Amino acid sequence: MIEPERARRIKLLGLDVDGVLTDNAIWIAPIGAERVELKRFDISDGLGLVILGYSDIEIAWISGRHSEATALRAQELRIGTVLQDSGARKLPAVEALLQKKGLSWSQLAFVGDDLADLPLLKRAGLPITVANGCPEAKALAAWETKATGGHGAVREVVEAILKARGEWDGLVAKYLSERGDPPS
Repeated sequence: MIEPERARRIKLLGLDVDGVLTDNAIWIAPIGAERVELKRFDISDGLGLVILGYSDIEIAWISGRHSEATALRAQELRIGTVLQDSGARKLPAVEALLQKKGLSWSQLAFVGDDLADLPLLKRAGLPITVANGCPEAKALAAWETKATGGHGAVREVVEAILKARGEWDGLVAKYLSERGDPPS
């Protein structure tokens, strides 16, 4: 369970991509003269991020590799900040992002699963890992999901943060209302 006081401080949810938003698998194949990369993203994670978009918490995807599949899914979900560094240098990218937004590390919840995520997990106000995170990530995490990466872990994080803040039910109602289901 995420402590309500800690959840209320969060202004930015940072998400690793491979291993958190995906199950860590990629498919790469030559199609004609093109290199095509495919990734599997969980639909329930996407819906969780859509609902989070109704809150005052911003979302940033932070990846240690460049991927057009990541960019396409982020665009589809209207994720405003996508940081892709092929050298997996996440710390300087997130430091710059926090500075640009006028936020402190204590206002960042970060979900990571592997070694490249450790510098962010060490500093985040709410460090989170997924059930299949590496032992080093689990050692730094304040909270661990029951779901594995790419299989609903992000939705679990979103629900936990919003429920701890007392916002989940209202945001779900807003989401449903916008789709034609008037409040009872």
